[in-house]
Order: sequence, then C-alpha cells, then structure tokens
Amino acid sequence: MPTDSLTLDRPLDMHLHLREKEMLGLVGPLSAAHFAGAVVMPNLVRPVDSLADLLAYREQVAAATSGHVFMPFMTLFFRDYSDEELAAARPHLLGIKLYPAGATTNSEAGVKAIDAAESTIRRMEEQGIPLLVHGETHGFVMDRESEFLAIYRHLAETFPKLRITMEHITTAGAVALLDAFENLFATVTLQHLLITLDDVAGGLLNPHLFCKPIAKRPEDRAALLAAALGAHPKLMFGSDSAPHPRSRKECCGCAAGVFTAPIALPVLAELFEKHHGLENLQAFVSDNARAIYGVDPPAKSITLSRQPMKIPESYGGTVVPMFAGEEIGWSVRSD
Repeated sequence: MPTDSLTLDRPLDMHLHLREKEMLGLVGPLSAAHFAGAVVMPNLVRPVDSLADLLAYREQVAAATSGHVFMPFMTLFFRDYSDEELAAARPHLLGIKLYPAGATTNSEAGVKAIDAAESTIRRMEEQGIPLLVHGETHGFVMDRESEFLAIYRHLAETFPKLRITMEHITTAGAVALLDAFENLFATVTLQHLLITLDDVAGGLLNPHLFCKPIAKRPEDRAALLAAALGAHPKLMFGSDSAPHPRSRKECCGCAAGVFTAPIALPVLAELFEKHHGLENLQAFVSDNARAIYGVDPPAKSITLSRQPMKIPESYGGTVVPMFAGEEIGWSVRSD
C-alpha cells in the first residue's frame, strides 16, 4: 500500500554550499528549514583554510540560519597543515576538503599533485580527521572521475586508518569501489540520481543542470540509484546544492552548480517511492551519515506528504532551482 506521508528523523545534507553574504542569507534558511544539519563546503572566494576563518564562517552560518534547528558541520580547505594546526582545529570540524587545483568553483588554490599532499594526509590519519575529496583529474571531461579512481585506491591503501569520502560520485566505477576498501565512503547528489548528460546537453543546453562533476551515462545513473535505493551503508546523501545568481548561469561561461536545497527531500521521496524504496530513505538521508561520521545532529523531524508542490521559478528572484516551475508529487508538510 502506498503511504501518504513519511517522517524523517534528523535528515542531513552531507555536502552543501552556502556561499557568503547576501547569498548565504538567502539560501541558508532554505537548507536549515528541512535539514537538521549539513556539511558546509569551504571553497569560498577566499577559501576557509584556518581555524580563525572556520570559526568566523560558522558564526555567519549560524546567524543566517537562526530560528531553525540546524547544525553546520564545518570543513577546512586542504593545504599543508602542521600537527599543531590540525590538533587545534580538530574539535571544530568534521573533515578537510581536498580540491584538485582548478577542478571546480573557487578551487584555484587546491592541490596540484597528490604526492605533495601526503604529509598532511598522514597527519590527518594520525589525528583521526576525515578527508573529503572532489575526485576529478584534468583529463577529458567524461573521464575525470574514472581517472581519479586510481588515486582513491592509492589513498585507501596508503592510509588504511584514514576515513576517505568520495564526494558527489557520478560513475558505476565509484560505486563499485565502495566495496573494495573498508575506509572509502561516498556522497551522491539528487541530480546524479535523476539525470544523465543527455538532460544537460542532449537538446538545447540546460545551464541549470550543469554541474561538476558532470552527469554521466544511463548505466552510471542506474548504479548510483541502485546503491541509494538499496541503502548501501557507505553511501550518504550530499546535495552539492550550489547556488549561483541567474546572471552567472544563463550566460557564456556558465557557472557549474545545481541548486536543489529546498526541493531535495520531496523530490527524493517521489523518486524512492517510484522505485519502491521509500523505506530506505531514512538511511540514505541520515542514518548512514550518522554511523559513518559518528555525528549527533540535534533532534528534528521532517514530515513529507504526498501532496503536489509547484517548484518556484526562482528563490529571491535570482537563484533558479532544479525543475523550476514544474510540479512534483510530494512536499514538506508545514505544521
């Protein structure tokens, strides 16, 4: 029997971009309304790469999301950190995010060679600080994640006590790697469970579906979806919701990022129900992450109802969400 509602306990978004200033003020409350917590990415215009910056940014996020039950799990931008810096930061962060230099938004200061980063990675392993990775090379765009899988294997073998999260995976190969190494985990986005590259560029280009890593082939989407629907214990929901103003999306040189934060849970409910996996949504959006990271988000429940919802054309008149203007079958219930 189909269910008319579903209550999620402490839903979490394990990969979220909140940006800064006015954009943070707009999008922060949209995530905080539906999630008990989120892993906040550090790739600001000036990357968050010191404890002082992390604490200041956490205060900004807290101010923007005040009035909601919401815990930001903070991250640092990867650089060469000393033992002393890591020890001081450890109580305040969930992990450190490694970006290959130039791979995505505001990542120019990222890592140019993995071997040069290994001294810091070793210190992280010794201090029990997780490593979160944007796993792409600079090769042909469709092959960038697949080429990076060898680096994941190397890291998993070289640092067996290091918890490594493959962020926003997009390929069947990455899904298979989850079962190959005990210390490898992953997040997957809403858009990569739903679309392929054909949806982005198969007809007229849809800039609001363009993100990095780009959507891949149908067989990749099928592997991701099967793992999510089956509540693979090493896979977590991470929206990678990445807001940009319309002027940066509907232009030459379109910015990469899909904005999904305010629609993620109802769209996931519709997707999981369609594939007869609604009973596993709780694990995908909360239980797995809590077990993997040992986090304890604040008490919060979100009830989803099988009530139609029309997705707004934009938020704040400037940020266009995925499926703007379309109707979906589920919505978050307002009590």
